[in-house]
Amino acid sequence: HEDDAARTLASFLRHPSICASPASTGRCNLHASHLGLLQIDRDRIDAANRISESATVATLPEYSLVQPDTMVATVKVIPFSVSEADVAKWRVVLGDLPALRVAPLGRFQAGLVLTELPGMSQALLERASRAQRARLSTLGSEVRREIRCHHSREAVARAIESLRDEGCDPILLLGASAIVDRGDVIPSGLVDAGGEVVHLGMPVDPGNLLMLGTLGDRTVFGLPGCARSLNPSGFDQVLRRRFIGEAVDSTLITGLGVGGLLKEIPGRPMPRNLTSPS
Repeated sequence: HEDDAARTLASFLRHPSICASPASTGRCNLHASHLGLLQIDRDRIDAANRISESATVATLPEYSLVQPDTMVATVKVIPFSVSEADVAKWRVVLGDLPALRVAPLGRFQAGLVLTELPGMSQALLERASRAQRARLSTLGSEVRREIRCHHSREAVARAIESLRDEGCDPILLLGASAIVDRGDVIPSGLVDAGGEVVHLGMPVDPGNLLMLGTLGDRTVFGLPGCARSLNPSGFDQVLRRRFIGEAVDSTLITGLGVGGLLKEIPGRPMPRNLTSPS
């Protein structure tokens, strides 16, 4: 029967972090049990969908941030019934390990450095501060301490050292001007504090000017200017991976290019598409 088939296929897919709704009209929906990022074994989902046209599995995009009760996938059986042979094939393809999982987010107490230049709007700094606090709160973490300092490598280094001594991790650095190279204020300040720049730049737009660094066992992010808002950016993608315990390194960052062209930010001073195609 279609409902039995949908319920059975859903059971092959789900992890304890995911719960299934009652099956009805050949459909069984899967929902997140807690806050986290959706992890998907795409190869096995694709293989299951190719066994028979009688059943389909659709999911949210991989690494979607999901809240408790968010629907993360749906199983739909197309005809009124399916063969036992198809069910057996699903069991073989999906195996004993769930193909869907909601990875929990760790709780972090971040440090935030905002640099200033003469004449800089305080309203701009306040907006940047609120954005980081909201970003961390959405992920179940918080900004433990914020430091505002002059936009100089010496001041940045002192601020980083202070946040390190207070146990902040990660440390977020948002400069009054964008990072242009490894010799700029933010990367130089990190190096002066005893840290290392791991990677500069990323193939995600907005978010190109991200800096990834380390300070001992702490992660340090030099934020791109787009992080002053809560619009989706490359920084969000990397930060979220860090919060589920994935290795955040050059390999991860350079692998984000496919799908890395995100939507335009309204009012961007240099739009990506200046002319309409002829």
